[in-house]
Amino acid sequence: MLRLTDFIIDCPDTMKLAAFYSEVVGLPVKPDSNENWAGIKFGELELAFVQVDDYRAPQWPDSEHPKQFHLDFEVDDIEAEQRRILALGATLKQDHTEPDGYGFRVYTDPIGHPFCLCRNKGVIWTDQGLIWPKQG
Repeated sequence: MLRLTDFIIDCPDTMKLAAFYSEVVGLPVKPDSNENWAGIKFGELELAFVQVDDYRAPQWPDSEHPKQFHLDFEVDDIEAEQRRILALGATLKQDHTEPDGYGFRVYTDPIGHPFCLCRNKGVIWTDQGLIWPKQG
């Protein structure tokens, strides 16, 4: 049996990056977090941050120091969420939204990891989670 338990992001300051993503997703940093390992629980999955020496940020979209992952966040109001995450310290890198407001925007977090805010046509927001349109 195999179960994914953690998604781990290398960084120079675990608590600082965990605090950024805690604000982005609206969930608390785990109380046992420290300068070596910090985490945010998403049900059974943990988004974790581990301290590494000599951290070098990816230089997206350059391939010399390429990104090795990125996070996508589906949003219902891309303009409001952009204002919020820019105020938290994110940087807008590219805008791929159409005039109708659908598409995605690429940002970097305060230490250079890319992530996206996405607004997909047909996604329905409910109290139980997102309902994705049928493909095909």
